[in-house]
Amino acid sequence: MCRAGGDYYLACSSFEYVPGVPILHSRDLVHWRQIGNALSEEHLGFGATVPASGGVYAPTLRYHDGLFWLITTNVSGGGNVIVTATDPAGPWSDPVRLPGITGIDPDLAWDDDGNCWCTFAGIAQARIDPKTGEVLETPRRIWSGTPGAQYPEAPHLYRIGEWWYLLIAEGGTERGHGISIARGPRPDGPFAPCPANPILTHRSTDRPIQNTGHGDLIQAHDGSWWLLFLGVRPRGGSPGFHVLGRETFLAPVTWVDGWPVIGEVAPVTEGPILPAAPWPDEDERDDFRAPRLHPRWIQPRAATARLDVREDWLTVPEGGFAGRRQQHLSCRVQTLADAEPGAAGGLMVRLDERHWYGVHIDGDQVIAEARIGPLRQVLGMHRRPDGPVLLTVAIDGAGPDPDSPTDSPDLVRLGLVTDGAFVSLAELDGRYVSTEVAGGFTGRVIGMSAMRGTVHFDWFSYVGA
Repeated sequence: MCRAGGDYYLACSSFEYVPGVPILHSRDLVHWRQIGNALSEEHLGFGATVPASGGVYAPTLRYHDGLFWLITTNVSGGGNVIVTATDPAGPWSDPVRLPGITGIDPDLAWDDDGNCWCTFAGIAQARIDPKTGEVLETPRRIWSGTPGAQYPEAPHLYRIGEWWYLLIAEGGTERGHGISIARGPRPDGPFAPCPANPILTHRSTDRPIQNTGHGDLIQAHDGSWWLLFLGVRPRGGSPGFHVLGRETFLAPVTWVDGWPVIGEVAPVTEGPILPAAPWPDEDERDDFRAPRLHPRWIQPRAATARLDVREDWLTVPEGGFAGRRQQHLSCRVQTLADAEPGAAGGLMVRLDERHWYGVHIDGDQVIAEARIGPLRQVLGMHRRPDGPVLLTVAIDGAGPDPDSPTDSPDLVRLGLVTDGAFVSLAELDGRYVSTEVAGGFTGRVIGMSAMRGTVHFDWFSYVGA
């Protein structure tokens, strides 16, 4: 995250999805609107071999010398790259590659002499020329984090007052995740750790937000300090299942004896920790009337150009999928779909290509089916109504049964609306499309698919609760 005047901009990981690295804008650090994506499909050049949870990891976004600078890692090809823009909504430059920086989670920081320091997972560092990608010295380790903690990563370097502060994540991105900090007299150290490390972790607690890590400090335009960080909201029985992926949270920061202290943790619906939320007036319905899709629409690995928007319909060809993140624990998704003769497709709740639920038009039937690992099963069928079909996915995340160690995190209902009434074809335990079951780093994406032939979609509606 970075600030330019009274405006805040946030960049997020996109993994195997294209376009890459969504860019969001806010003026209050709580409500965010997506304004674009930093990496196009042409920038990424993803092929069919990019695995689920591969692709683009952990971007850093900074505003320096009148430009927005974004550095990130494409772990599936291309390594570390830098792109720049005068407007974070785009266009963004072609990538500048950094073959001499081999670690993930790169960070950029500039000192008063104009040197650009790139710090990355390990924790290692080198001076670079960000305009050419040249590494000006041999990278060297500068801090190992807390002794015994695995995966020191996600470094961010800041000049605050007389000190240079080095913020890192460690402990792995699962339940042991945490944030620690050190400080030194120069951007290259030597760094001394904070006596209170980790300054944020929810490991071994019953707090509703878990896996807290990958933080970034920022000073607001009113002088207050804040920490943005990633976390998940596991639900259901043991070991807990999170379905929305890693979300962005905000916490207040105070400074005590030269060290940041994170505000008291509260449930996600209360202060002082707040989830990053969409703008209140965000339009949750797409009528596909524009020549280009809203920037929230993403596809796994596929070329965006394969999707065709014409005559107020979105056309998805065979093998295509266009979706948007599930952003609420409960939501209702609908689309009006029509399939060409011999085609099959409709709505899909996707974790990856081996873990998904779907309700599809298939010939003269509407079917509900699920794939869980190597198993694929049709769960319900209904005669296809005449004309386009109103397909529905309803996800109920009202809350697990605290007395059941095997309870589901949510319930996913698949069906269609016919003669004005909802017809349920399947009710499914949501854990099988969760990160804990499928593995990886991402959450659910709900969207429109064409499993065979060509399928057309008149509109798509997502209503969160």
